[in-house]
Amino acid sequence: MDLVVRAAEITRDDAILEVGTGTGGLTHRLIELAGAVLSVEIDSGFHALAKRTVAGQCSHVRLVRGDILRSKNELNAEVTQSWLEVAKAGNTKNLKLVANLPYAVAVPVMANLLVLGPVPALQVGMVQWEIAERLAAQPGQSAFGAISVLAQSLTRVSIVRRLPPKAFFPAPKVDSAIVKLESNMEARAALEARLVGTGEVPPVVRWRNFLRDLYCHRRKNLRGALISLPNQTLSKPEVDQRLAQAGMDGSLRAETLPIDTHIQLCELFG
Repeated sequence: MDLVVRAAEITRDDAILEVGTGTGGLTHRLIELAGAVLSVEIDSGFHALAKRTVAGQCSHVRLVRGDILRSKNELNAEVTQSWLEVAKAGNTKNLKLVANLPYAVAVPVMANLLVLGPVPALQVGMVQWEIAERLAAQPGQSAFGAISVLAQSLTRVSIVRRLPPKAFFPAPKVDSAIVKLESNMEARAALEARLVGTGEVPPVVRWRNFLRDLYCHRRKNLRGALISLPNQTLSKPEVDQRLAQAGMDGSLRAETLPIDTHIQLCELFG
């Protein structure tokens, strides 16, 4: 927990979102350092325990019982609104996610914050090692996929440390890792400028949706995956023509391509 806190570089200018209060061990550390803390816990027993043990309750510290997710692709608006409220009460400047994330929701939470916001300046989370691998994977590696492209196109991703099962009690059956995602606002602005929203769909949402659909067909080559995109109206010859005009080899697989090429593909087919 100390390493998680150090990696987040917390100051009084930070409003922290913690997902998974648990018994409040990390929450105590966050309250000591941050200007505001919103901690959400879905389990009623843990929530009640944390309310008894977490000191320093005031206008800029709030414990919420609820689900951080409304759905897989959407955060709970009541929770994010509470986060913004405590941030304002604490007169803070930065939003940060700092959490020992429940492994089942780690990817939806981190991805939805990047896509839908409120976009945090920094996310530091404890996740399953497999998730850390996917976030940090490079083109050509087996773990490289949609979440790799999404995270690295919008943030600077790093793995702080890999942790064995014995670091926890009770010990899980898998290794874990602390990951760090630093928002890259210049890269985000550049991506948004290239991917003008279609209708009411914002550019970053269009980007997330395209990556999700593209990697639904990992075993297919690029040409086959693009032809299989949902709501695809282009014929096979038209797909081939666009790939040829862009100088892309349709026989390659998407997971071998650099991020900028993925953005170009989204411009052409997303």
